[in-house]
Amino acid sequence: MPLMKSWVETANAPDHPFPLNNLPYGVFSVGDADPRCGVAIGDMILDCREAEEAGLIDMGTGPLFDVPFWNEVMEEGPDLWAKLRARLTQLLAEGAADQAQAEKLLVPAADAVMHLPFLVAEYTDFYAGKHHAFNVGTMFRGPENALPPNWLHIPIGYNGRASSVVVSGTPVRRPWGQLKSPDHDKPAFMPCRRFDLELEMGAIVGTGSDGPVTVDEADEMIFGYVLLNDWSARDIQAWEYQPLGPFQAKATATTISPWIVTKAALDPFRTNCPEREVELLPHLKDTGPMLYDIDLSVSLAPEGKPATVISNTNYNEMYYSAAQQLAHHTTSGCPMNPGDLLGSGTVSGPEKGNRGSLLELSWGGKEPLTLDSGEQRAFLEDGDTLTLHGAAHGDGYTIGFGACVGQVLPALEDPYER
Repeated sequence: MPLMKSWVETANAPDHPFPLNNLPYGVFSVGDADPRCGVAIGDMILDCREAEEAGLIDMGTGPLFDVPFWNEVMEEGPDLWAKLRARLTQLLAEGAADQAQAEKLLVPAADAVMHLPFLVAEYTDFYAGKHHAFNVGTMFRGPENALPPNWLHIPIGYNGRASSVVVSGTPVRRPWGQLKSPDHDKPAFMPCRRFDLELEMGAIVGTGSDGPVTVDEADEMIFGYVLLNDWSARDIQAWEYQPLGPFQAKATATTISPWIVTKAALDPFRTNCPEREVELLPHLKDTGPMLYDIDLSVSLAPEGKPATVISNTNYNEMYYSAAQQLAHHTTSGCPMNPGDLLGSGTVSGPEKGNRGSLLELSWGGKEPLTLDSGEQRAFLEDGDTLTLHGAAHGDGYTIGFGACVGQVLPALEDPYER
């Protein structure tokens, strides 16, 4: 599909992340105004609440945009999603009959503050990138035992904290926790010393389920995707994770990008999962291309210093698609709800420069990275700013997500010293 032209001129630049082909969904505010739903087009945002009140958007369902989140739209299901996208495309396309009226409802993106685009019902994070799983397993168990016996059969995951999900730009404070170094006999309660990022994609469940669903049904349930940074306290994780897996090590924060890129916008970039090393059971088998060709990168900027790109990879490196992860999630009868967020797991590629976490990039701290500023990093330092970028490249256009940014703040003073 080639570039679709918009009357918003900035949307027609080949490298702009928000062309008419994209139309991502977010929540924004300007000045003292209440947060409201908006659609990014070029360097502007269409105010959906005002557009609905003006009669430019009418889905025949009653108000959808009188609330500052996209859950109301999600719950209406795929038919309405398609109808809304068609109307927005019509409204913002070159030669639109309602251009003069719609122009009055545009807000410069530079003036907007972004908020969480949806109410996060529940959050599950997976461990579905084979290169990441192999690297981490090799560090701790050696290459011959790197992957757990179940890894090639099911997408492994854990239930995280929906309350910890924050929008891009929200600072993240270094956590305290109980940790035990290999050279100490007893654990200690202290600030994390091995704080890390994880480069991930997040899939947003748009429609609910009450019982097992197929991979194809799961794919239909997905509303869209965001970039996701799963902040990880590696030293806390190493002490707590046996036998039930991550807990407080993953509860500090999960940062997502501000714009939901819809599944429809990503459809031209669908690609197949990697060739299976072990045949999946029938309920998880691949039924078609359900991954996406999305270039991903991470940059790290020490406080007051320029950023260094520390990783480049692609979402197509995942071993399991979001649809397979979601289908697996439902096999026990677990209900899924609109607004559930599924983290893909760290997206790493086959080369060192493709690794999506500092744990891998520094090989557990043994091989620190040298940044462009000359400083070295094994894990994150206070003041560091992490930025995740993602883009799919079409014929004369780019589908972007907006940056996923977070700065590390110093740990609190002892929270129990009162």
